[in-house]
Amino acid sequence: MKKLKLYIETSVWNHLFADDAPEMKAATEKFFREVEIGKYEIFVSEMVNAEVRDAPEFKMKLLHQTMEKYGAIMLEEDEEVFHLVEMYIHNGVLTENHIDDLTHLAYASVNGMNALISWNQRHLVKMKTQDLGNSTNLAMGYHPIHIRTPKEVIEDED
Repeated sequence: MKKLKLYIETSVWNHLFADDAPEMKAATEKFFREVEIGKYEIFVSEMVNAEVRDAPEFKMKLLHQTMEKYGAIMLEEDEEVFHLVEMYIHNGVLTENHIDDLTHLAYASVNGMNALISWNQRHLVKMKTQDLGNSTNLAMGYHPIHIRTPKEVIEDED
């Protein structure tokens, strides 16, 4: 069976260490157990790296080690990504104030991911973002993409 290709946005990596959000941390840990046994192929981008570099040095190292541990594949930078971000803004998916979130969505879309995985429920994991993002994707020749939390992806909740 073909593995799902999942783009893992920065908030997911951070929630592996989110002691202040135990339910989200537990769901994230379960999700990564499924990654570890090979259920998914996971990807990150330079945008994830840039956001991780903004963390304090200890956490930055921890996050990079964690991405390496789980075999996250780095996506190449591509002008298509930045063009798609412009189209998302033009179509009102989100505003320029959320360009990092739109960049995650564009990386996932341009690279043919099955889903973007995020805990960002304020901007990314929203019906409006998915609907407008997917209508933009279709108009630009890209496939629709699911935007989900780790909890929505976990196959075995027990």
